[in-house]
Amino acid sequence: MPLIKVVMAKMGFDAHYRGAMMVARHLVQRGMEVVYIGNRLPEEIVRTVIDEDAQVLGLSSLSGNHMVMVPRILRLLRQEGVDRVKVLLGGVIPTEDQKELLRQGVAAVFGTGSSLDAIADWIEAAVDHGSDPVQA
Repeated sequence: MPLIKVVMAKMGFDAHYRGAMMVARHLVQRGMEVVYIGNRLPEEIVRTVIDEDAQVLGLSSLSGNHMVMVPRILRLLRQEGVDRVKVLLGGVIPTEDQKELLRQGVAAVFGTGSSLDAIADWIEAAVDHGSDPVQA
């Protein structure tokens, strides 16, 4: 079975990177290929997803910019015809924002303190089955 390819990114100038790095390392330990690109603008993130032919895009937000950056990324993915990519969002995301972002096309939201295994399990199920598993 081919490796699941994940692009992990921080959006804009969000300087909090520890959580994203922990998730990236855990996904590698679980047998996934992870391309961590750090802080990037939406256009750079989408270009990397396309160039890497990723199945999953993991975004991290702790600075509160998610309601501006994530919709822009989703729009760019649709414009580029790669809306099949599962977009996961992690970080400090208020419940109301989570609902709206899920409505707009984010596949799953994992808040701070989420289990690393839960994130990896979700990705494996989503990619293996081609659908969005129920989020734990």
